[in-house]
Amino acid sequence: MVSRRPRAASATNFRHYEGFSGTSETLHVVERFTRIDEDTLHYEFTVEDPTIWTEPWSGDFVWPATELPEERVYEYACHEGNYAVGNMLRGARLLEREAPEKKSGTQESD
Repeated sequence: MVSRRPRAASATNFRHYEGFSGTSETLHVVERFTRIDEDTLHYEFTVEDPTIWTEPWSGDFVWPATELPEERVYEYACHEGNYAVGNMLRGARLLEREAPEKKSGTQESD
C-alpha cells in the first residue's frame, strides 16, 4: 500500500552568493513530496524571501516514475568539500561509455 502522507523538506541558511534570482540569506524553500500512486509523485514547492518578493510563490508538478537511465533525476546537493564527487563522476562517465559497447557485444581496450 502506498502512503499518501506528504513528506516535507525545509531549507534555510542560504548564502548570498548562492542566491537564486537576487535572493538573500533570508531565502526559505519548502518542498513537499506526496506519493499519488505506485508510479507517480506530486512535487510542490514554496519559495519566500521578503527582501526580494512581496509574498511567497509556489509551484508544483506531477513526477512520473521512469526506468530509463537517461531519464533518471538525481539529487542535487551541496558537495562543498566532498572530494569524492570527481571520482564518482568519472566512474559514471566510464559506465556511460561502456553501455553501448556492452549492447553491441564489443568492448574497446583503453
